Amino acid sequence: MLDGLDRLPEYLMRFSPIGAAFALVLATLSSSSEGQKPDAQIDPRSMALTRAGQAALQAGTLPQAEDLLETALAIDPRNRQAYVVLGHVAQAQKLSGKAIRFYRGALTLDPNDQAALAGQGEAMVDKGAVERAKQNLARLNTLCKGACPPSAELAAAIAKGPPPAVQTAQANTVVPPKGQEETTQKQ
Repeated sequence: MLDGLDRLPEYLMRFSPIGAAFALVLATLSSSSEGQKPDAQIDPRSMALTRAGQAALQAGTLPQAEDLLETALAIDPRNRQAYVVLGHVAQAQKLSGKAIRFYRGALTLDPNDQAALAGQGEAMVDKGAVERAKQNLARLNTLCKGACPPSAELAAAIAKGPPPAVQTAQANTVVPPKGQEETTQKQ
């Protein structure tokens, strides 16, 4: 009986690193899942701020809408609807690149969000990326079963095409070639 006890420390030393790693993994998994909420349980304060932001967007007060929606995301960054409405706000402000990023935030949370796919596609058309918008339309068409308003809106935006380029330079401005600027003569 004593022979078995003599080998016990050797046995424990051989398997203790594996046991310690296993215990650490179990402790990490149990503590990380304890603090997470299911996706369906977005913080109610965040949802209320999202509704208020959407109302501000519809009223045309874009800065107020943006502030409310950013606060909603600060409270709960998993609020996909806040990202989508922020994308609409950015489009109303004619900030297509910013809108694309907000829609991407929503699509990161749910790649099948039809409103985010359509909004991102419309922002891409505004930016001139019509081919990428067509990819979003194809994705929407595979997701939709039957009539799909987001798909129809994106198809209409693609058919309309990007807005005409904004001319930023004045037509009558003449810039002299390098080296031919005014020179002063020394006497």
